[in-house]
Amino acid sequence: MTDPFPGWLDRYTTGGLYALVAGTGLCLVALVTNPIPDPSFSWMTLPSSIRLPIRQPRIEHWPVTYTIGIWLWIGSFPALFLAGYRRYGSRSGFGAELWLAGLPTLAMLGWTTYCRFFWPKLQPPTWNAPSYTFACWFYCSTYDVVWSNIAYGIALIGIGATALAIRRDSRASAALVAFGILALPLGLPALFEGYRRMRREHR
Repeated sequence: MTDPFPGWLDRYTTGGLYALVAGTGLCLVALVTNPIPDPSFSWMTLPSSIRLPIRQPRIEHWPVTYTIGIWLWIGSFPALFLAGYRRYGSRSGFGAELWLAGLPTLAMLGWTTYCRFFWPKLQPPTWNAPSYTFACWFYCSTYDVVWSNIAYGIALIGIGATALAIRRDSRASAALVAFGILALPLGLPALFEGYRRMRREHR
């Protein structure tokens, strides 16, 4: 069995799953109000015959509901890993290491690579750029590669923290906390796991 989450984290995990669904719905609403909700993906549009006869205002590049939907995803995405651990963590020898550290690290590597090399960047850069970590936000809101390199460096810390956690190394707790803080909000699961290990070590 996995250790239970504290009440606040359990509520966040459950609420986060609902927020992900709500965010998806809000993004879809933009499809039926605006011809091109996201200018990065001009192909993502519906025929005018099935769109509503209204058009949402935009917050920078994106319609209001699309913006809210994306930020709900960003704030709630860590709940996927927490929910996975809550449900399946006890079925793997590396439950906490996989769900709370390894998978968030993999997600950060994936999103950082996508945003750096594949995301069709809009001009001008904007403060409203959706990003899963603070370092990624600095990159997506400026397109300065220094911040992308920093994001890769943080992901490397996540890889090291995961490896230390799998090996039950005494340095794993501090490494997980460091990665968790640097990778917030995506790093919330690792931050929780690092803090939990620290408490166990000091009992």
